[in-house]
Amino acid sequence: MRPSISTLDNQAYDVVVVGGGVNGVSAAQNLAAAGYSVLLIEKKDFATGASGRSSRLLHCGLRYLAPGKSVWDFALHPSRLAVALRMARQAMQSRAQFVTSTPERARQLRFCFPIWKGGAYSGWQVDLAFKILAGVGPSSVPLDYKRLTPAEAAQTPLVKWLRDADRLEGVAAFREYQFDGPERICVETALDAERLGATVRNYTALKAMEKAADGSWKLTVEDTLSPAETATVRAKIVLNTAGLWIDRVAGSAKDGKPKRRILGTKGSHIVVRLPDECRDYGVATINRVEEPFYCIPMHDLHYFGPTETVYEGDPDDVHPTEEEIEWLIGEANHLLPSIALKRDDVLFAWSGVRPLTYDEALPKGKRSREIYDYAQDGMPNVYAMTAGPVMTHRSAGPELTALVAGKLKPSRAPQPVSYAARLFPRDTNAPPFLEDRPDIRLSDIAYAAEHEKAVSLADLMVRRTMASWSATMGYDAAEQAARAAAPALGWDEAKIASEVAAYRAYLEHFHKVRAAG
Repeated sequence: MRPSISTLDNQAYDVVVVGGGVNGVSAAQNLAAAGYSVLLIEKKDFATGASGRSSRLLHCGLRYLAPGKSVWDFALHPSRLAVALRMARQAMQSRAQFVTSTPERARQLRFCFPIWKGGAYSGWQVDLAFKILAGVGPSSVPLDYKRLTPAEAAQTPLVKWLRDADRLEGVAAFREYQFDGPERICVETALDAERLGATVRNYTALKAMEKAADGSWKLTVEDTLSPAETATVRAKIVLNTAGLWIDRVAGSAKDGKPKRRILGTKGSHIVVRLPDECRDYGVATINRVEEPFYCIPMHDLHYFGPTETVYEGDPDDVHPTEEEIEWLIGEANHLLPSIALKRDDVLFAWSGVRPLTYDEALPKGKRSREIYDYAQDGMPNVYAMTAGPVMTHRSAGPELTALVAGKLKPSRAPQPVSYAARLFPRDTNAPPFLEDRPDIRLSDIAYAAEHEKAVSLADLMVRRTMASWSATMGYDAAEQAARAAAPALGWDEAKIASEVAAYRAYLEHFHKVRAAG
């Protein structure tokens, strides 16, 4: 049973972490491991924001080495080159750390970057970029870089369908990885934080915070499933890792005048089925508005994206529009003309908003991960992390822990973190319930319902078992899943029906899944 929020009332913690995306759960995990008393709260479910709606790539950092409008951009702006190298190093280090420590959650892919005559980047630039990546990153997880000739590209799955074959100088082929999947990783990290002693609560929101006389912070938190139920806790330090909601969280303080820290850019993707020979092959390129564009494999499917537009809408209602879907279809057909995608070929779509660092000089935000000290805004011992992508979350937690360690001694003995994947117990008698994902079973749903802080069917399908990341998204199988979860969650027939209806409505709105008929 879900503990009452009253169990938190009058509790004191070294650190309260607000926001249960990948950076927040990583912070809670590492802080608890270092011996701090920690409360982690998330107003919805873990990874319901940008963490669960990213490109899902554990990429090597190639895009960070792309100069601006000219090859001379880095020469004219050395500070930009320094930031690019730092981010590329972080990407390569994060890639190696994750692949070696949690191989069950990393899928190896073969990516190709086409080089066209007169294109944005010449062959020597691409070669140099990969040499830099190899130089700044560990050798334990190599790039396996190779420049394919046009003749070799013509024999390579997916790549052989590239546009303008007569202008193709070559293709940069390299090893890439994908998170499988970021939502599950976020949940597993939160559960490990709890194992290490942190108090971890989803569906718990920060309503207000104010400075106490002793310099600590008094926070009022609310159970979002029972809004009338609140509790008051104290924290010596508050870490704001709420992503797109960072400015709203900071604005809940009765003291201080926090400045704007976040600018969101929206990224949408479409999912299609390509021929089976394309499995595990992807393409990274530049679209017609000179922004990164990908065709990325996902099990037996592929997805195209992203879009990149400034988002100023409701952060709780980020969904793809038909205009975005049509734009992505157009870019996909421009890249691979022979596939001739149509709207009916799109199985589903998704959108997320990147919580980038606000900078007046950069209309689409600053991509470098930053930590802000709100002391300058009259809020001492409150900090925020902006622009921290899923890719580098394993270093975000240690960085925030080091910050806390510079201010506060831990109150308990340290313990080691665990990066091991939490695999479901194998029940060979439990049948698969998705035709296109036989690796997922109803017993997984039942186990997650009982042990992994799930509240809704969407929690189970999207963020625990990953059943929704399939061609059908589990639309027709929703009732089977709800019945498997019902005993652990105490659902009666009426609740089963309402959860199934809510899940299908979620798919139709947030993923543009079309109901049969």
